[in-house]
Amino acid sequence: MKFNKAQRLYVFWVVLFLLLSRETVLAQNIPYDVQLNDSITEYDFVLSKLHALVDTTNQKTFDEILANNNKFKVYPKYTKNDYDINSTYWVRLNIKFNTKSKRKWVLEFYDQTIDSISMYRPNSYGGFTKIKMGDQINFEERNIKHKNFLFLIENPKDSVYQYYFKINSANKADVRIVIRSLDRFVHYALNEYFAFGIFYGLILIISVYNFLLFFAIKEKKYILYTFYLLSVGIYAMCTDGIAFQYLWPNHPSWNQLASGISIYLVIVFALFFTKLFLNTKEITPFYDNLLKITIVGRSLLLVYALFFSTKTIDNRFIEILPISIMLIASIAVWKRDYKPARFMVIAYFVLMVGIIVKSLVYAGLFPFSILTNYSLRISFILEMLFLTIALADRVRILKDNRDNALQEIIKEHEINAELQEKVNRELEAKVMERTIELNKKNQLLEETNLKLENQSHEIHQINSVLDLDNWKLKNNLKNVVQDRLFNKYLTYDEFRSVFPDHLSCYRYLERSKWGNGFSCKKCGNEKYSSSHKSFSRRCSKCGYLESITAFTIFHGIKFPIEKAFYITFRVTRGRKDYTLDELAETLELRKNTVWKFKQKIEQTMQSHPKQKKNYQITEDFIPTID
Repeated sequence: MKFNKAQRLYVFWVVLFLLLSRETVLAQNIPYDVQLNDSITEYDFVLSKLHALVDTTNQKTFDEILANNNKFKVYPKYTKNDYDINSTYWVRLNIKFNTKSKRKWVLEFYDQTIDSISMYRPNSYGGFTKIKMGDQINFEERNIKHKNFLFLIENPKDSVYQYYFKINSANKADVRIVIRSLDRFVHYALNEYFAFGIFYGLILIISVYNFLLFFAIKEKKYILYTFYLLSVGIYAMCTDGIAFQYLWPNHPSWNQLASGISIYLVIVFALFFTKLFLNTKEITPFYDNLLKITIVGRSLLLVYALFFSTKTIDNRFIEILPISIMLIASIAVWKRDYKPARFMVIAYFVLMVGIIVKSLVYAGLFPFSILTNYSLRISFILEMLFLTIALADRVRILKDNRDNALQEIIKEHEINAELQEKVNRELEAKVMERTIELNKKNQLLEETNLKLENQSHEIHQINSVLDLDNWKLKNNLKNVVQDRLFNKYLTYDEFRSVFPDHLSCYRYLERSKWGNGFSCKKCGNEKYSSSHKSFSRRCSKCGYLESITAFTIFHGIKFPIEKAFYITFRVTRGRKDYTLDELAETLELRKNTVWKFKQKIEQTMQSHPKQKKNYQITEDFIPTID
């Protein structure tokens, strides 16, 4: 059956009328969850007040959900802790619009950690438009560039519209939906970002201050405190969504891990800072070892979460244990009279309260409010304040100790100065006394020296007289000895007074042999040079070396020359008042030796009756005593 153009136009308007009539009837019969009104600028919904459907299979499509619309129901006892990370949550929100409203409205999800949110918004064609958000999607793909997930909703006419939300999250999600008017949202967002700016600016300022203190003082605790503050700032930015918005907007995979890694850094740097600030190694070795074990345990837990169970990386309840240990260690050190620890006790107590409150809110065991939602930030601010006071108090105590030490040193110096002055006065008095005594003794010494000089002059005169007498006596003695030599009455002992050793004999020979000049026996040259041998002369022309005994009767003898001199003296004087035995006994020589040398002398005398200069054994042998 074919319709003409007028019939087709008529059928179109009838169908359109029936559809609009059906939609109006349905819109009027649909119950609504909220009716937008310009007098109210904000509406807050939690999952326990909304209609929801839990898809445990994770396979249902939106069309299937619409077909099972009657299965949506309210879970009044639902808490965040009941969230099943292995299921898909479908949430339905019925909104009644008012065409007379002059406001624009924004729908917002608080929880920035939800992996995927798909909103199905009704459109003007009777269908739904899908808008997808979540922290698995790059930040730049969001329609509204805000840290939270935002959807702009419209009010085309006075009707009730159904909005559907598909929610998937690897962590327990806080499904909380807020509808705000656009002006209310702008006011709220600006104030919130302004508060964030103050919070992060405070962290940055304190971090830079402690960083500069580290370079000025060179104490590790300041650089550890700086790293701790920066870790706190990064962790807060991760949980606020600020880090994903400004630091890594195009790395959603990293954003899944950043919160857990940053809270690990917060705890580890806090443990290191506590250990160093409290000086637990010296004050409480037990808690020092406990803090070390906590650092190792928390690090192993992070490794396990990264490689085996990423779903546990952001478990806030775990951090209660290390913070408790730091709090207990601070109390233990405080009890040992380390005063700066009292502020650290307060700081960690405040942080403990903030962590517990935030964990309870996160688990849905504590009511949600602005105060509880930002409890951890408030505790971080208070903790930073008290830790900064603790560092300042430590510096103040060190300064007071230094000032006290300086005062003690000054007092000691004053006491020492007084003692030194007293000692100096006593020393001056003693020096004065000793000076007087020394002057008296010096005067006495001068008198004594004067007497000694007089006595010395007298002694010198006496010595001069004695020297003259000794000289006369010596001359007399020489004359006596010489007379006896001439008179041939010298005994061996008397002879030894003239020739006591071999040197005196050699000197006599040298005077007798070369007293009138040297003449070489080989070439007749009269120039010579000294030799390394004593009393020897070397001819400067032919090099002949002539010893002192050469060409004399004393050459080649095997006994002392002074004894040979005495034998020569006795033989040349012609005395016969001795026997060969007596002479040998007197000289302590063998009889045969004395006899042979005596024969040598006699033969020489017979060979040279005129006493040639080569052999000095006649009357010229008799020495003269100088």
